[in-house]
Amino acid sequence: MLAALWMVFNVRLPSLDALQKDISDLGGWGFGAFIGLYALVAATPIPITIMAVAGGLIFGLPIGTALSMVGVMVGCYGGYWIARGLGHATVMKLLGSHAESVEDQLTNGGFYAVCAARLMPGLPYWPVNYGSGALGIDSRTFLLATVVSSLPGQLSLVAVGAFIGHPTVLNGIAVGIAWSLVIVLTIFAFRRWRSTRKAEPNTGSENEPSPEPDPEIEPEERPQD
Repeated sequence: MLAALWMVFNVRLPSLDALQKDISDLGGWGFGAFIGLYALVAATPIPITIMAVAGGLIFGLPIGTALSMVGVMVGCYGGYWIARGLGHATVMKLLGSHAESVEDQLTNGGFYAVCAARLMPGLPYWPVNYGSGALGIDSRTFLLATVVSSLPGQLSLVAVGAFIGHPTVLNGIAVGIAWSLVIVLTIFAFRRWRSTRKAEPNTGSENEPSPEPDPEIEPEERPQD
């Protein structure tokens, strides 16, 4: 566990050009190497952007998106279970400046909370992974929300890489559609999460029966005229 934790916070990536060359040189083994490296990156504070863009450059849009999704899901789920093993207090310390926003977003949260956190601008993937594990988000809810919220982002970044490598009209259209989808899904997930949060305080009061009058208390007598 300690060795894995050290790797999570100390692994550094080569440049995009070097990464593209190294993976291309592996030939058929490049698929597995890319997925493994992407999984490691997704479990660390390293931004996943370079891996997704590299996927588009090396493999093109369809294959790059598929490989990126497999890699990011493995890495996110790995980070989730590392956090479950470390516990809440340790994870909150590791999250540093992200701890407050993650705790506010994910405490007592569910599907839409994870989606909104995953799509929130400025919040990397790894705090969401570790925060979800530490704060007790159900593993199936975490997986489903991660698939739904990661796909548009992965597609948009892979499309950018594919367009850089092959600036065709089709790749340009894919970039536009993917980023539009990211914006729409971000707004939708955030609104649903906010509406869920607002509904929580009223749930208990709406379901509580109104108190019945105490039969032992005599009604106040009216004054005599």
